Amino acid sequence: MKKPFMTLLLIGLTLPSFAQSGAKAKKVVAEDKKSLRMAQASQKKIDKLSDETQTLLMKYRQTLKQIENAKVYNDQLRKIINTQNDEKVSIATQIEELKETNQGIVPLMVSMVENMDKFVALDVPFLPEERSKRIGDLNGLLSRADISTSEKFRQILEAYQIENEYGRTIEAYRGIKEKDGKEMTVDYLRIGRVALMYQSLDGKESAVWNSQSKAWEELGSEYKKSIQSGLKMARKQTAPQLVKLPIAAAGEVL
Repeated sequence: MKKPFMTLLLIGLTLPSFAQSGAKAKKVVAEDKKSLRMAQASQKKIDKLSDETQTLLMKYRQTLKQIENAKVYNDQLRKIINTQNDEKVSIATQIEELKETNQGIVPLMVSMVENMDKFVALDVPFLPEERSKRIGDLNGLLSRADISTSEKFRQILEAYQIENEYGRTIEAYRGIKEKDGKEMTVDYLRIGRVALMYQSLDGKESAVWNSQSKAWEELGSEYKKSIQSGLKMARKQTAPQLVKLPIAAAGEVL
């Protein structure tokens, strides 16, 4: 009768330990869940910090790149500024040199126009209105402030070139000749600067300029056809040919 009693006693002693183990298990599970939630929350914070770190790292790298680009730009800009400063110095030097050049060239241009005026006055009197107007235009040009010195000099040289061309060309042109207080239309024939003649339109009167006496001399009828042929050659109305014209011997030119 003692064995059953002992068995029941043992069973009775074991039941409380199972209950205690269940409570502990629940507590452990609860703590594990709490730890898991805390771990999850911590992981979220870590993930967030990681994302923020990556963003900051990216911004940092972009900033470094911008700083590098800015440095390259500043270096290039510094070179450009230095070049511009050198150009300013060069331009300032050129301006000073130009002022000195103008001080020398302006009197030269005035002298050139004055000499041309004197030359035309002493020269064979062909195209008097045209040549006189050209000199007048040059005198007006010299006093204009809106035209550069280089342009003035260019136009003066151009006028000299035109005068120079007269010496190696022949020309026929129609103009007015005054004689005995009357005006008549005549054809002028210029052969370089060697000879200048005219003939009335009816061919009855011909004359040649005498550079020595500075006067017109009438020509005989023997030159009538020669002058007419010369006029046609100058106008390119006939082929060049030998003609007899009154050419004076070369005299002294002042």
